[in-house]
Amino acid sequence: MMITSRTNKTVKLIASLRHKKYRDETGLYVAEGFKMVAEAKEAGKEIRLIAATAEGAEKAGVREEDGAIILSDELFSYVSDETTPQGVLALIAEERETDDIPTGPFVLLDGVADPGNVGTILRTCVAAGAEDVFLIDCADPYSPKAVRASMSGVFFAKIRRKSREETLRLLSGVPLIVADMAGENVFSFQPPEGRFGLVIGNEANGVSERLKASAAHTVKIPMSEKSESLNAGVSLAVMLYELTAGKGRPLV
Repeated sequence: MMITSRTNKTVKLIASLRHKKYRDETGLYVAEGFKMVAEAKEAGKEIRLIAATAEGAEKAGVREEDGAIILSDELFSYVSDETTPQGVLALIAEERETDDIPTGPFVLLDGVADPGNVGTILRTCVAAGAEDVFLIDCADPYSPKAVRASMSGVFFAKIRRKSREETLRLLSGVPLIVADMAGENVFSFQPPEGRFGLVIGNEANGVSERLKASAAHTVKIPMSEKSESLNAGVSLAVMLYELTAGKGRPLV
């Protein structure tokens, strides 16, 4: 049966997940599009619901008999966060966050505010084999924009959202490498053996003083005098690959 009303309870739930308040309350987030839904299944994510248009359900191979719901095209456009919706989305349960300490290189984001940057960084971390990602006062990694930018990275990253002090207590004794223009050249820097954390700061203000004070090392990407900085996601990618694969470490 096709749903056409915005007052439908499930439709209201899907629409509410645009907002962090309701994502936090329900522990659910939305992944949208054929590729994202298929990869969520392949990754073994806990999919609570699939919603689709009639055409989207046919293309995605999902059926009402298996628990999917069918929305009218107009209603799907209403709940979708995409400019041009593909016609299928999934509600996925957020992963339970753990307190285990990473055994290899990992990333700590300190105040990264743009959800697109957060998603891009998750994607890069998974690609580089540094799947443990700590987030302090960052944009929500489960927001629609972050999920979309992660290109399925959100399904594989081990996300930890804690306060600055909780994070530092957990990582006590683990070398932190802060990205800052006052640091040494990352291309000549030799990172510690074993595990370490690369710290990327806020797009406008950089890494907080508290994290800088806790860092074992500070590194930078050298650039011409015509440039002041790089995008947070780009900086992370350059540094992470240089500190891992660039130093002879295996990516996976």
